[in-house]
Amino acid sequence: MSKDISKDVNLVEAANASELAQLLTDEVAQALRLAIDAQGKASLVVSGGSTPMPFFKLLSQQQLDWQKVVVTLADERWVPYEHDDSNERLVHEHLLQNYAASAQFCSLYDATATTPEAGSLLVAERLATHLPMPITVLILGMGTDGHTASLFPDTDGLDQAMALDNPSTVQIMHPDASPHARITLTRRALLESTHRFLHVTGSAKKALLDDIDSESGKKLPIAGFLDKPPITVYWSS
Repeated sequence: MSKDISKDVNLVEAANASELAQLLTDEVAQALRLAIDAQGKASLVVSGGSTPMPFFKLLSQQQLDWQKVVVTLADERWVPYEHDDSNERLVHEHLLQNYAASAQFCSLYDATATTPEAGSLLVAERLATHLPMPITVLILGMGTDGHTASLFPDTDGLDQAMALDNPSTVQIMHPDASPHARITLTRRALLESTHRFLHVTGSAKKALLDDIDSESGKKLPIAGFLDKPPITVYWSS
């Protein structure tokens, strides 16, 4: 338990990013195995970026019944798989390899849609059909601005995306700093998960988390997840 972050948040620290990835891999693999044994299926929601790549590689080498696991993303840029900024491509290249190649992937992008907003309806239907709920394992990331998934501070539609009474599973966001529209699972949908983890590295992000109970910290999107236990923060410098 960490005194620095919040009384409701567990903290796992490691000496470096490689050790941290191994610790997270062990816990996630065990959670997936237990869900498969108990329910015959499991779901894994991951985040993009560079931080989870060592974790993806290690998890892909875990021997479990991957055919019974459905993988999707917490958010995605509204770009096709072939685009350099596609998180889906990152997941396929780094996670859905080795033993994990037999897992199912549920895409957050639809090339047939004329607009991201129209596509979000198709994606919501796809998730409702294919993603086992509640989510077995959710792994969030975080930016130094306190965003998680595509829930960015001061973005139009953020209040709706964060609202727990919002029935939508996904929402299109247009962050000012992003050249692409983004699709994100809503806070309500993300919180419908059994095992929740925040995977972060670096002193700047730890400093932000240490200040999360301040007046400014409580306004950040990530605070809306840290105040909903159980959640474990995996952190290394």
